[in-house]
Amino acid sequence: MTHSTIPVRLHGWALVLGASSGFGAATARALAGAGLDIFGVHLDRRATVANAERVAAEVEALGRRARFFNINAADPDRRAEVVAAMAKAVAEHGGTGSLRVLLHSLAFGTLKAYVTDEVGQGVTASQMEMTLDVMAHSLVYWTQDVVSQGLMGPGGRIFAMTSSGGTRALPFYGSVSAAKAALESHIRQLAVELAPRGITANAIRAGVTVTPAAQKIPNYAKLESDALRRNPSGRLTTTDDVARAIVVLSHPDIAWMTGNVIGVDGGEDIVG
Repeated sequence: MTHSTIPVRLHGWALVLGASSGFGAATARALAGAGLDIFGVHLDRRATVANAERVAAEVEALGRRARFFNINAADPDRRAEVVAAMAKAVAEHGGTGSLRVLLHSLAFGTLKAYVTDEVGQGVTASQMEMTLDVMAHSLVYWTQDVVSQGLMGPGGRIFAMTSSGGTRALPFYGSVSAAKAALESHIRQLAVELAPRGITANAIRAGVTVTPAAQKIPNYAKLESDALRRNPSGRLTTTDDVARAIVVLSHPDIAWMTGNVIGVDGGEDIVG
């Protein structure tokens, strides 16, 4: 009986939604280092687009191809354009079914209280719907497209970034918390529907991590200090911690894990 080991080269492409910063950027670099070419989707204005350009350059410096798209990932027309471009690139460099990994790491939502003393200052219907659409529902639509177009087949891995806020009430975090809860529900459903196709779907619950998105949360400094005090590993989670875990979970042997919320947090979530 032979046994394979985790440190192997991966082959094909990865699609990273939210590739210009935070978990997406770190995972794009890590997957490129493991052998995957990278499709990166990001939304950056002129002031921050250099972040995406830097990540793409880092991917190419590792000897991999980088195709980055500066679009709103929740826009169905832009999504269709990217999927068509991906299909063309995959056909030119490896054929059908060579999208090995899809990472959903979109962090664009409204941080507002539900109920306020001042009329009109609570979260609105459009803000709630936008947050759920970008941070949760878009995972389903991207998955539908890459699977139906034959881009992802047996051996495919789908990951979505969640947080402990998906099961807890935090100030101003209500709509994002709802999105994370919906995201985890979508992962469970996708895991069941994609299992016959040999594709797994798991949510990654990172610990508190210093990212541009996290730092926009009101009272983030207290969130960080509390996590640092509570974490039994003695430090905060880093984006590289999460990226390395995703690389390992993308290994061909990790095919019987699906439908889970996997903690990558040094034990932070189990300490009260």
